[in-house]
Amino acid sequence: MQEKARKIVAEYFNEHVDVTNHKKITIEDVYVVWFAKTLQNWKALVSTNIPDGMYYEVTHNGDKNETYVDVYKKWENYCVKD
Repeated sequence: MQEKARKIVAEYFNEHVDVTNHKKITIEDVYVVWFAKTLQNWKALVSTNIPDGMYYEVTHNGDKNETYVDVYKKWENYCVKD
């Protein structure tokens, strides 16, 4: 499951990376930040060691045997004090 999520993200990155970057990654460059499984369904939050701010949410629907990928870009992280 986690290896499948990592493979999906590596393939997505390699298909969408800017050709001028001359960069391809392998599954070894991808890591799972968080993973949960309930019954036949699972979700993985995944990132890469590429400093591009991208974040991937991979969700598997076991009932339909389908996997969905949401791709995000982190814009900012800041603190709001109470």
